[in-house]
Formats: sequence, C-alpha cells, structure tokens
Amino acid sequence: MMIWHTETFAPIALLIPFSTVDEAVALANHTAYNLSASAYTANIPLAIEIERRLESGSVHINSMTIHDEAHMPHGGVKESGWGRFGGEGDPFTLCDVVLDEVQPNEVLVEVWYTGICHTDVVVQHGGMPLGGYPAVLGHEGAGVVRWTGSAFKDKSLKPGDSVLLSFHSCRQCRFCLEGRCGTCPHMTETNFVRPARRDAGADSPISLLDGTKVHGQFFGQSSMNKLAVVAEASVIKVDAKPEELRTLPPLGCGYLAAVVGVGAVGIAAMLAAKSLGVRQVIPIDVVEAKLKVASSLGATHIVNSATEPDLQTALHAIIPGGPNSIIDTTGLIGVLEASVKALAHGGTLALVGVPAPTATMRINALDLLQSCKRVIGVIEVAADPHILIPRLLELYRDGKFPVDCLAKVYPAEQLDKAITDLESGLIVKPILSWENLN
Repeated sequence: MMIWHTETFAPIALLIPFSTVDEAVALANHTAYNLSASAYTANIPLAIEIERRLESGSVHINSMTIHDEAHMPHGGVKESGWGRFGGEGDPFTLCDVVLDEVQPNEVLVEVWYTGICHTDVVVQHGGMPLGGYPAVLGHEGAGVVRWTGSAFKDKSLKPGDSVLLSFHSCRQCRFCLEGRCGTCPHMTETNFVRPARRDAGADSPISLLDGTKVHGQFFGQSSMNKLAVVAEASVIKVDAKPEELRTLPPLGCGYLAAVVGVGAVGIAAMLAAKSLGVRQVIPIDVVEAKLKVASSLGATHIVNSATEPDLQTALHAIIPGGPNSIIDTTGLIGVLEASVKALAHGGTLALVGVPAPTATMRINALDLLQSCKRVIGVIEVAADPHILIPRLLELYRDGKFPVDCLAKVYPAEQLDKAITDLESGLIVKPILSWENLN
C-alpha cells in the first residue's frame, strides 16, 4: 500500500510505502496541503476503509488525480464518494442501495432472475458509453410486478403478474411505430447514457446509502438488483409459471436468424434459423465445448476457427459459394472482414457483437459493389419486444427454442464466478437468482 504525502503541485511529491493503515493515514492527514490524496492498493475494500479515514478534500484510489479517469468517482471526508471503487473497470460489488419513488409511468419489479450478457461485462470495462459510475447494470430481468404507476398505459398489468424486462425505446419514432424498436434513434441515449425517466425530468432512481447517485435504468431496468424501478417500454407481461422464469431472462435480449457464433446470441441465432427452415446452420467458434452444445441442438455443421483459421475456405467447403447470411456476435475486426469475404453473392453480414469504439473495418468497395453484398448493424433484432418475446415464449414451450439447455442459475452472490464461467466458455448463459438474497 502506498500513499502520496504531499500535493502533486508541491515542490516534491513523495510516494511512500507503508506496512500499516494507521501509519499511512496518520502521515497523510498531517500533510500541509490536504486538498487531495491518492491510495494505491489491489485490496479495494481496504482502499475504501482508507478513503473514509483520510481528512482530504478528495481521495483517488489507484489513480493520481480524477482527471486521469474522466468517469471515475472520487471521495474523502470533505467530499463524500467511493474513490475508484465503483468506477469504470472495477469489479462488480454487491451492496445495499436506495430506490426512489416509482414515477407514474414506471413499474416496481421484484427481480427473481437476471441473465448475464457479455454486454454487461463490456460496459463494466468501459467498452461502451455509460452515463456514469458507479452503476447498476443488468438488462435481462425476469420477475414479478409489485407496484404500477398511475399513468402506466397497460391497465391489465397488476401486482403479482410475471414480466420479462427488455430494452428501452421511445415507442414514438418512425422506426418504433413500424415495429423496428431496436432501430430507435434514441437507443444509445436511453439505454446507456441516461435513465429513461429523464424524459419526465427525474434523475436516476438509484442512490447509495450516503445519498450518492448511482447510474440506473440501464436498458430501462438495471435488473442486477433485487428490486428494480423499470421504465414502461421495458416491461413485457408474460403468462409464465414461476419455474419458467428461471430460464426466460435471455428472451428479453432478443435473437437473430443466420449463420455464425456460439455464445448465447449465436446459439439463439442458430435455433431461430432452424425454426425458420434454414437448411444449413453453421456455428463458428474457437471453444470446442460451445461447438458441442451447438451440435447437440441441431447444427448441421460446425467450424472450429482455432483449427480452421481461413473462414472463407472453411465455409465454402461446406456451402459452395458461401452462406447467404452471417451474423457476427464477436465484434472482432478480423472476423468481420473475413465474414464479408466469405459471404455468397448478394449475402448479408449482420453486426450484432460490440466492436471497440475505435474499431474500423476495411472492405474492398468494388468487391462489395460487384458482389451485391450488404453489411448491416442490428440492435436487439430491430424488432418490437412486446411482440417478439411472447412469440419466443411460444417457441420455447413448443420445444423449438430450448433456452433452458443453455442456462445455469447462480446465487446473486456468485456473480464473479458466473462471469468467469461465461468468459471461459464453461457455460453459455449464466443467470443470477435473487430469491434467497437477504
């Protein structure tokens, strides 16, 4: 553990290692400046303990100044906060929060289960825009209604009803009115950047116990929470039994029909393609265990790109001329560029995975013209979840969309293990249970 003894603009800045917290805090509080302090330690709970004891205007944890981390909260005795704890790139932490009063166009949902999506992990590490940190994530919630606002349009919704929680859209623009809600131009703004309730002039519905605001209503829901104040557009009433809610959270995130990828979205794409009568469905991945799952669910062929790195050669050996459509769920530029080359004449590449913010694809424009290929971006299937999700539930009950085969339920306290298992390929879809959380 180390702590700055003097201000960085002083004549000399000392970086001194300490063996005890008491020794470090005593010297830090004795500094002549005392405007700012920085604590460096891999033990984040210990860092929070130090932050609370430092008599400094602001405290920066594992950072020299707040300007180094534009989204990083900071704090101290004179300026309360959480330091680096709860900032961009930090681990998920289970803690108590305070919810605001439910607005007239919102619903209070007791969340029973929350699917973990790779998008949550990407946002955690700052790979997509977010209104601020700390934040409550989660965008695949399933649970039961406990309270409805007075202005909620669906008057049939009442306490005790089962609901799935999906993404937020304005429900008023041309795309939403055409049923292409995933194409809503406000998608990024109301799902990532600000709470949906800001339309009514209200702030995030979530705060820490000390009053610090927490970014909430992620995807209109922030369902990594035992109770969630959910925006109206994100609530879909479903006729589901309590035991079915254990495996239904991923339906709120949507699916696509095409050929590629073996995460939860990729397998959903494969199952959807099969239900639509696609003759050949070819999942592609580097993890053999995932490919075995896809094969057991009816894939006609599988491609392990770790052993067959040339995607075009591998696909054309199975389908002469190449597939008519490819969905990419990886967001990796090399995969995207290879997918364009592998497409059949007139084929379509759909980008579903999240590329890095600065990622740029290189495509031969003349080849794109002559081959009449298309490259499109697809968010949340570009569909209306209020229509799509009930249809997915029907497919699930008919045995055509067996999401229960992909899911494993973890207690909410085991979030870190669930994410580790997801990233290692051990499981396809982890789901958090909030049932027994005190």
